[in-house]
Amino acid sequence: RCLLKMVKGNIIVPEDILSFCCNGLQGSTSPPRAREPGEREEAPGAMASPSAARNPTEVQMSQLVLPCHTNHRGELSTGQLLKWIDTAACLSAERHAGCPCVTASMDDIYFEHTISVGQVVNIKAKVNRAFNSSMEVGIQVSYEDLCSGKHCSICKAYATFVAQGPLGSKVRLKPLTPQTEEEKIEYSIAAERRRMRLVHKDTLKDLLTSSPQETELETRDGSGAVPAERTRVESVELVLPPHANHQGNTFGGQIMAWMENVATIAASRLCHAHPTLRAIEMFHFRGPSQVGDRLVLKAIVNNAFKNSMEVGVSAEAYGQEMSVSRRHINSAFMTFVVLDQEGHPRTLPMLAPEPGDGERRYREASARKKIRLDRKYVVSCKQTEVPLSVPWDQSNKVYLSYNNVSALKMLVAKANWALAREKEKVRMYTLEEDKFLSFRIEMSVCIPAGRAFSLLSNLRRRHEWDSHYVSAELVQKVDDDDMIYHVVSQKLRNENKPQDFVILASRRKPCSKGDPYVVAFRSVTLPTHPARAEFTRGETLCSGFCIWPESEEMSKVAYYNQAMPGYLTYVTTNVAGLSSDICSTFEACEKFLLKNKEDLISRLQD
Repeated sequence: RCLLKMVKGNIIVPEDILSFCCNGLQGSTSPPRAREPGEREEAPGAMASPSAARNPTEVQMSQLVLPCHTNHRGELSTGQLLKWIDTAACLSAERHAGCPCVTASMDDIYFEHTISVGQVVNIKAKVNRAFNSSMEVGIQVSYEDLCSGKHCSICKAYATFVAQGPLGSKVRLKPLTPQTEEEKIEYSIAAERRRMRLVHKDTLKDLLTSSPQETELETRDGSGAVPAERTRVESVELVLPPHANHQGNTFGGQIMAWMENVATIAASRLCHAHPTLRAIEMFHFRGPSQVGDRLVLKAIVNNAFKNSMEVGVSAEAYGQEMSVSRRHINSAFMTFVVLDQEGHPRTLPMLAPEPGDGERRYREASARKKIRLDRKYVVSCKQTEVPLSVPWDQSNKVYLSYNNVSALKMLVAKANWALAREKEKVRMYTLEEDKFLSFRIEMSVCIPAGRAFSLLSNLRRRHEWDSHYVSAELVQKVDDDDMIYHVVSQKLRNENKPQDFVILASRRKPCSKGDPYVVAFRSVTLPTHPARAEFTRGETLCSGFCIWPESEEMSKVAYYNQAMPGYLTYVTTNVAGLSSDICSTFEACEKFLLKNKEDLISRLQD
């Protein structure tokens, strides 16, 4: 009956039906049904009911896993899951854009569990942030066991979609306004994830440049190495109307499913077993393909580690005319494991790469594994699971910078800040969480935001207003936005030695209107600056400044700090009003900003 309402002149609109299947009666104004006596409340982790208020871009999809969706083990095919993920994300993007959208890229996906036939896949997708013509869509995937009521997370993904107008022209997107604390956090960090995507290729190049050029083959007990050429797979697919979206372009999810298929075959040829896909590395779609195209899919095992292997796979498109050169559509790198009966990864055979390109792919796979570990360890973990002082090196600099800035943005977006003290123009707030006491101190200062940003991001001048700082030496200028300092501070109470810190300072200008200037600090370790006997090595987990322009000449300057155990007594003494040291320091900061603003004006006048 519901589908009949979508029939307009005996023509069923496909987009309406698909949206209806994914979202149910979201637009219904009927009152919610009363729960019958003895009926269970919805299990935690289940999708919100359609009547609950939610993000207007949110799309929910529930799919029952049938035998036609599964592999030989009765588990949901990863390719099928990728198609559902892409479909839900595309619907969310188009709901915000109001026009057709295409998949531009997909961040790393780590599959935590397999899904069996008869279980339900729940997918929730919503737009986290819209930029000029692209937007980031966050996707959460879980499964539901209908018999036991169990819910379990499968993966979390971030996809970038581009809005397209007539003849493929770009469309300028309307801004998105986050409402909940979770949405504000995702909105803020989306800019950092976008920045990380843009430098992804450069990170690999830098690591390969700094690594030895010789290919070192792993030695392992067991049978001889398998030639990589034996794992090579090539397959062709004809793009038919069911494989395309309403624009006639091949579904990004369909291309990913075909790529996963040939990658699985290549992995099977190495291990002579049925492999399980564990991760897909960040990838970008380089161009579209249309109905009628032939897609040539190629895969080969690039490297076999002890318990996992990397398979490289590419997709090229061409039309009916063979004389026309093939168009490179996509390349991806997939990580497979082979599980034993207990579900533990088995030891894999060694791989013998081909001379030339094979050895290059072998080396690049090793570099990508290191980058994946850095990215998963520093970026994907919860903030409390990341060690305080992570070793800094050339390969993880992008991810440490991301972690530094995103941790501060997450702290800023928290909703439960409580006003603790107010002294003249200075306001002090606290945030009490399970493991941390954080404080925020802010005031309005008569200075342009950009000028305040420039002054406060230079730690070498902090001793001019912060009496706790003795000196700050610039150890390494990573780039224009990230610098590493060795900081020496005053002695703490009950301490015999001054403290020192190795601090990564990451600065960001606003990405769009309404964003603050950000200066974030966190501890790192450097082999050139180990702990020394004359200092007590201190650490900072998350601190920094956010500066919001209030007018051309006025700015709101706020300092945030997630207090470490050694500083708790100092912080609580100030919060309780037994000391005014933090407020006095911030007042000195205001005088420093105003003085340097006047000095700049005098120099300009001269």
